[in-house]
Amino acid sequence: MTTIIAGRFAQQDAVQHAIAALEQAGAPPAQITSFYVNPAGQHDQYPVGGDRDESPGAEDVDKGSVAGMGVGGAAGAAAGAATAPATGPLGAVAGALVGAHIGSLIGSLSQTEEDKDIPPVRQSGMLVAVSVTDAEEERRAIETLRAAGGTCLERAQGQIVDGDWIDFDPLSSPDFVSASK
Repeated sequence: MTTIIAGRFAQQDAVQHAIAALEQAGAPPAQITSFYVNPAGQHDQYPVGGDRDESPGAEDVDKGSVAGMGVGGAAGAAAGAATAPATGPLGAVAGALVGAHIGSLIGSLSQTEEDKDIPPVRQSGMLVAVSVTDAEEERRAIETLRAAGGTCLERAQGQIVDGDWIDFDPLSSPDFVSASK
């Protein structure tokens, strides 16, 4: 495994310019690759489509749904009881059912919107990547990709063999290169 520096580009001509600039900076052509990264959810990792068996961050939705149902049901029953003179005895029951349903929806959303440590997602677009062997090559690759218009620069471990990043994982969390490096 070697260190790989990669950057995202919006236009094909910018990709070609970046590759030429990397070669001019001394990177061997066999250690440079470019390819398109599909948007998240469209990597077809499963026969029915999609990237994952379950959505990340959705594991606690049922807990929020149950909690919300209790709170919503109680609030709905209270509202229904208050309107009992106009709605009759079924008002409290209907209010409890409607309240429980709305509460479960709000509870589910509150669990998915919680600030969790969800790793960053790699954006789609053309990726240009180069394998580097030392800190000086890494610095030069970062500068070259930035100067060529690369965005979302990232550092990864992997292998580029004959111009192909053979172990690239589109679902891996990118390790973004800070702007000061």
